[in-house]
Amino acid sequence: MKYLGSKTLETERLILKAQTMAEQKVLWQILMLPEVNRYYLTVPKKYAKNLSDWQKQEKFYVKEMQHANDLTTFKWSVFSKENGECIGMVSCHEANSEDETIDNPDIRGVGWFINPKYKGYCYGLEAANAMMDYMFNECEIAEIKTGAAICNPASWLIMERFGFIRSNEVKMVDYTFLEKLVCDYQYYLTRDMYLQKKDNYSKKITR
Repeated sequence: MKYLGSKTLETERLILKAQTMAEQKVLWQILMLPEVNRYYLTVPKKYAKNLSDWQKQEKFYVKEMQHANDLTTFKWSVFSKENGECIGMVSCHEANSEDETIDNPDIRGVGWFINPKYKGYCYGLEAANAMMDYMFNECEIAEIKTGAAICNPASWLIMERFGFIRSNEVKMVDYTFLEKLVCDYQYYLTRDMYLQKKDNYSKKITR
């Protein structure tokens, strides 16, 4: 793959920018909403209390922002073109950070969240599509592997809408703010599959 970093990406309604410290508290506030973090965060439960305290979390964000412009970092803050508000984030990280059996950096994981007050606007789809288009076309990653809680169809239906294939494997995931383990579907999408789907879509709209 090509390590091109978090290049600014634009869609019809959104701008995706390399992250800065300026918007991190806003993103943290969004992430602390139960409807956002419920099936998203997998930080060990022993840190759950500290996660909810900005004064304790700020130093970790400051440290992370020191690498926001590294060419090996693929993480964006999502801004509305209409009002300039930071409404969420998207990322494409090494799949190894979620599955230690994967040792190929060309295989990536993805994650994103959008402020739930914008539910129904499809901003998450728009931002994720821009990110994946960049990662497959320009950075030339080989594959994306990800999971989605079975009990949260809104999440895995998005995966299938993007063309991800559900594997025969499921995983039990220990989400940070949930008491019990949750069963996740596992999905994958290769670069060839993604480009073929894009090509087929382009042919349909040009006929």
